[in-house]
Amino acid sequence: MSIRLRELIKSVRMCKTAAEERSVIAKECSNIRTAIKEEVVKYRHRNVAKLLYIHMLGYPTHFGQMECLKLVVSNSYADKRMGYLGLMLLLDERQEVLMLVTNSLQSDLNHPNQYVVGLALCSLANISSPGIARDLAPNVVKLLGSSNPFIKKKAALCAIRTVRKVPELVEQFLPKVRPLLSARNHGVLITAVSLMVELCKMDEANIKVFRKCTPTLVKILKSLATSGYAPEHDVNGITDPFLQVKILIMLRLIGRNDAQASDVMNDILAQVATNTESTRNVGNAILYEAVQTIMNIESESGLRVLAVNVLGRFLSNKDNNIRYVALNTLRRVVAADYQAVQRHRNTIVECLRDHDISIRRRALDMVYALVNESNIKSLMRELLNYLMSTDFEARSDLTAKICWATEKYAPNPRWYLDTILRVMAIAGDQIPEETVSNTIHLIIETPPLQTYAVHKLFTVLSKEILKQPLVQTGVWCLGEYGDLLVESGDGEIRWVDILDLFSRVLTHPSSTTLTKASVLTALAKLPARIHEDSVTGSVMQRLEPLRTNIELELQQRACEYGVLLTEVDPELRARLLEKVPALAGEEEEEGAGVEVDYQGGAADEQQQQQQQQQSVTDQAPPPKAEPTDLLGGLLDGGSSSGPSSGASPHSSGGDLLAMLGGGGASPSPAAQPTQSPHSSGGSLMDLLGGGGSSPAPSSPTPAPAPVQQAAPSMGASAQGGIPTLTVFEKGPVKITFDFVKKPDDPTVTLITITSRNASPMPLQNFMYQAAVPKYILIQMKPASGDVVPPNNSGAVTQQIMIKNTLHGQKPIAMRYMIEFVVNGNKMMEQGTVANFPPGV
Repeated sequence: MSIRLRELIKSVRMCKTAAEERSVIAKECSNIRTAIKEEVVKYRHRNVAKLLYIHMLGYPTHFGQMECLKLVVSNSYADKRMGYLGLMLLLDERQEVLMLVTNSLQSDLNHPNQYVVGLALCSLANISSPGIARDLAPNVVKLLGSSNPFIKKKAALCAIRTVRKVPELVEQFLPKVRPLLSARNHGVLITAVSLMVELCKMDEANIKVFRKCTPTLVKILKSLATSGYAPEHDVNGITDPFLQVKILIMLRLIGRNDAQASDVMNDILAQVATNTESTRNVGNAILYEAVQTIMNIESESGLRVLAVNVLGRFLSNKDNNIRYVALNTLRRVVAADYQAVQRHRNTIVECLRDHDISIRRRALDMVYALVNESNIKSLMRELLNYLMSTDFEARSDLTAKICWATEKYAPNPRWYLDTILRVMAIAGDQIPEETVSNTIHLIIETPPLQTYAVHKLFTVLSKEILKQPLVQTGVWCLGEYGDLLVESGDGEIRWVDILDLFSRVLTHPSSTTLTKASVLTALAKLPARIHEDSVTGSVMQRLEPLRTNIELELQQRACEYGVLLTEVDPELRARLLEKVPALAGEEEEEGAGVEVDYQGGAADEQQQQQQQQQSVTDQAPPPKAEPTDLLGGLLDGGSSSGPSSGASPHSSGGDLLAMLGGGGASPSPAAQPTQSPHSSGGSLMDLLGGGGSSPAPSSPTPAPAPVQQAAPSMGASAQGGIPTLTVFEKGPVKITFDFVKKPDDPTVTLITITSRNASPMPLQNFMYQAAVPKYILIQMKPASGDVVPPNNSGAVTQQIMIKNTLHGQKPIAMRYMIEFVVNGNKMMEQGTVANFPPGV
């Protein structure tokens, strides 16, 4: 016997366990199946209602789908309503059974009863498949022209589903949309605007069609914004906020990239943004859409400022959802009106202290966007305070962005140093690798800052040596400028204190191998800075235990530095351990179009990564007595007596001269290079004696015509073709230079480097690096590849653009270093090019 729906609900609610509920549902489904099988028409309406409830509980009800179709074809309105409800809930567009209801839908769309038509339109808008939508589209178009507002609003919603399923039917609905805007019924208006928005999103060409409706939409919005109390449309004191939001969305689409349409809506947007109450969510929703519209159309600057001020009021709201929306929107509009957003900087900074993590993250993104030269100090204080309290997972990204902002907007070097050291003390190992290198470069290039920096770092390291980037920076500075610390300390700080600090770092359990290697380099430099007899002995005492260290890198450094301090000629040792000179910074001259590398030479990404990883390793200074001194960059070596030189391949562990940046001393330009690979425990005297000498200068090889591989702005020189220069030719490897002069600027030359390989083995990881004197600006472009094919079957090319700022006074000169891997062995060659052809 069939029970009523009310009794079924009561039975389910009385169940104490899930098993008991399943038993009740199973029993009732069995009764319904029996009634369906016996064709009990009397209880069909009731059974479908119970199936809907069972479906809501999550139990399968597919066996009752045909009952819904039977109710749809009934003449009773109550049965039709239940049938269509079951149709929308129990079926979807993928069900083949749905095709059986097409005729019933078409019949009901033409029914004289408006409520029956409404049921059919509602079902069609929810479950119509592409086939049904295409078949019944003419009926929907016809109903859009109905005089009944009830039918028109439902037909408009059904049209949205139809054009989504069958986009090619859009043209049929376009003429029917504009007349809907003249209706007085708000239901018709909101559905008409919704249909317009959908059509515009589907095809931007429809926007031009609806731009003619801009005055009508503005008129409707104005009447809503200025109308008095209307009980049938009032929501918390605002007239029909849903229609206002839809109109604002449509205006946003119409006014985008159209100044004329934007001018028409400027006044009403200003009125909405000014007069709408923001004390309730209803008003906030309208204000948010108004702001979005203002920022997306071609609005006036004053209107944009008004929109930003509305978002600023949102930031003061107690509701975190509204504040989150405001921060998200401000982040998108900050590029459009930077100054207007800057006025709310303090409010944004306050959001960094919010308890909600999502608010803090959005506020942090806004702070990054607002940082500039004028507010870097105040904002950096807030960022550092936030850094101390932020989660560990977010600290790495936050630290990187703080370092970036500090480097870009620092007002002076001292402020930069103080800020970076504080970041290092807070963030520790989250500091980016390049920050340590950049800080060291800044200290090198700013002599007035060196004394302050070494005192500051010594004081900081005396208290804490846990943060490795901070320790590496401090150790490098103490080794390089320890004499400044002792001389300017009024006797309070002695060189013994520096050695004691180094000993603490070496024995501290948190010190990494890189940090300890930096300490060894600093120890080796200290006797050259402080000229007291006992310094060398004290340094040797601290190096001695590390000669047998299990770490190969530390063992090799300790052995080689020991030999350097005790057995090498004092004059040569002084030149090797001389202070690193100030490096040429980035310069840019008007019309030159070239840049000087920060290291005094050009380097590709691989070289920069190597420099970052070994930023605390000492770099060898140039010998000042040499007239052909090209050692202005980090690639520069020891002495150079010829225009080109060979080099010895070095093992991956690296020897002392490689760490200090030098090649071998060259006793004679005519001497042939000696290739003697060095192991990690190699003798220092072997390095100094056979590290590589310079062969005879290479002579230029004439070429019939210059290589035309320059940029479009470059051309052949007015003097005719410049001969090709063979820069390097050793064994199967040959490197040549081809030159092209800039016609209107004789100081600029484009050099095409061509590297060939005659051996049967390819050269892997091939890299060419160059360094030039400070009076030459250089820009290196990426190489065509990093593998030189064997048997001269191809070549690797790379272009260098140089500008000789002393053209006619000093010649062009260049030091180079070549690295490649052949048959698994890493090779390195370096030398000098000074015999550039005339005219270069």
